[in-house]
Amino acid sequence: MACRNTAEHCGNEAKHIVYQTILEKVGNTPLIHMQEEELSHVNLYAKMEGFNPTGSVKDRSAAYILEELLRSGRINRDTVIIESSSGNFGVALSSYCKSYGLRFWCVVDPNITPENEMIIRELSENLIKVTEPDHSGGYLLSRIATVQQVLQTMPNCYWINQYANPLNAEAYYHSLGREICDEVESVDYLFMGVSSGGTITGTSLMVKERFPEARVVAVDMCGSVIFGGAPRKRYIPGIGSSMVPGILQYARYDDVILVDEKETIEHCHRLLGRHYMYVGGSSGSVYAAVRKFIAGRRFEGKPNIVMVFPDRGERYASTIYNPDWCAMIQDQVHALNIG
Repeated sequence: MACRNTAEHCGNEAKHIVYQTILEKVGNTPLIHMQEEELSHVNLYAKMEGFNPTGSVKDRSAAYILEELLRSGRINRDTVIIESSSGNFGVALSSYCKSYGLRFWCVVDPNITPENEMIIRELSENLIKVTEPDHSGGYLLSRIATVQQVLQTMPNCYWINQYANPLNAEAYYHSLGREICDEVESVDYLFMGVSSGGTITGTSLMVKERFPEARVVAVDMCGSVIFGGAPRKRYIPGIGSSMVPGILQYARYDDVILVDEKETIEHCHRLLGRHYMYVGGSSGSVYAAVRKFIAGRRFEGKPNIVMVFPDRGERYASTIYNPDWCAMIQDQVHALNIG
C-alpha cells in the first residue's frame, strides 16, 4: 500500500493533547484508503475534510486568514468582518470570528442549506440573504454587490474576499497540501472541486512542488462558468461559480471534469451506501468525476488517486439526502437540459 502510516511516527504524547476549544483542532484530517472491487486497479484515497471542527475544509482558511489579519494589524478587535458565502466558509468564519470576539456579517443566498443558515444566524452578528439572481442565473454576483454596498456605508469593515485573497491559497498550501504530500508516498492524480478557488490553488501548488509529475484534476458543476461553460441555475452549494475567481489564475491543474446534479446526488448516496461516508455535495461531485475518469482507462502500474472530500453530509439532510428534494431537483435539471 502506498500510504504512509503516520500514526506510527506520532509518538504516544499525541494521545494526551487536551484542547481548550474544538476550534483548535484544525487539520490532520483522516485519509481513507477506499476499497472498491471495480476500482481495484488504482489506489483510491479520500481526504475527509468534514472532520475539521466546524465540519469542512473551510476551517483551514478561516482560521489562517483571521490569524494573519490580526497578526499583521490589517484588522483589529473593532473591525466588522464581512464575506459572501454559499455555506461552509460562512459557518467557519462565524465560528472563528466569535472565538476571537470579532463581529461577522455573512451574505448568503437561497441555495444555502437550512442547516448552515441556522448555524450562521446563531453565531454571526448579521446574516443578509440576497433573493435576486444575477445574469448567470446564480447568486454569487448579487452577493458580492451586496458586500460592496455594505463596505461603502460601514467604517472599519473588512471583506475577506475568498475569491481573490492570497491568504486563502496560502492556508491550503501550508496545511492541506502538505498533509496530503506527507501521507501518500507519491501522488499521481489529485481530484478537487472548484468554487472560490483557494483550496485547489494552494493545494495544487504544494502537490506539484513535491510531486512534479502529479496530474491535478479540477471538478466543476454543469452551469458553472469557471472553465468557460454556459451559465445556468445550479442547486447544490459549495461547487461551481457564477464568475471566474481571481485566485484561480495561480492554480496548477491539468484537466477539468464537469458533473451535473444528478451525478452528484447519485454518488453521494453511493458513498453512503457502500463506504459509510456521509458527505456533502461537492464530495459526491469529486467521486463522480473520478469514476468517470477511471472508466475504461488503463494505467501503467497502480496509480495513487487522492480525492478531497470537503465536508460532511449532515447539513445536506434536507436537500441531497431528502428524496422529495432530489426528485424536484432532477425534474428541474431535466427541464433545463431539454429547454
